[in-house]
Amino acid sequence: MSDPVTIEDIYQLFRTSAEEYDRRAAESKAEYDRRAAESKAEYDRRAAESKAEYDRHRAEIESILAQSKLESENYRAETQRMLAESKLERDRSMAKLERTVERTSKAVDSLTTRWGRFVEELVEPAVLRLFQEKGIDIKEVYPRARVKRQGMAMEIDILAVDETDLVLVECKSRLSQDDVDEFLEKLTRFKIAFPHYKNYQAYGAVAGIEINEGIDGYAYKKGLFVIKPSGDTVTIINDADFQPQTW
Repeated sequence: MSDPVTIEDIYQLFRTSAEEYDRRAAESKAEYDRRAAESKAEYDRRAAESKAEYDRHRAEIESILAQSKLESENYRAETQRMLAESKLERDRSMAKLERTVERTSKAVDSLTTRWGRFVEELVEPAVLRLFQEKGIDIKEVYPRARVKRQGMAMEIDILAVDETDLVLVECKSRLSQDDVDEFLEKLTRFKIAFPHYKNYQAYGAVAGIEINEGIDGYAYKKGLFVIKPSGDTVTIINDADFQPQTW
């Protein structure tokens, strides 16, 4: 027959169970702490790896951006340098071109002036005879008559006058329509520039070694005498039907 269970037996069982519980609880806590430590260590390791990877990518991006900025600045600097060189070269070319144009213009002006003087010297000796033959009894000839008054300046290549009439002659090496038109405009201002001739009857004439095609007829229709070379001298080519314009 079994021994009866006593209170002490129950206390002992309780103590044994409590000890076993404490032992298992301690083991569970130790396992939990171990696993928690391992988990934290793994988390820290992965966090460190992620941060390292992030830092590496960030460093790469910053390096790329810095390189890109440097290349951009280098490109901009190179572009500015090329633009500056291009502008300098353009300015040099323009200055050279301007000097060439100026020299050419002076040469052309000089040549034109010399030819113009030649035409004047060819026409001047014949002016009295030519217009006296046309019934305009001029008696005096003034080459390159100039005046400057009240801001107005004017030069007449040849001015031939008598007591009541005068003839203005424009001399060109090659006579163009522009020359004729400019001379017609000069005729309208002549008596303003030379007011002491305001009561005179003024005629106009154009002379040229060469005359552009159709310009002799154009000047004729405008009421101008036309003077052209003829042998060793010059002649007025207007026919007997010509009616001169007066100013």
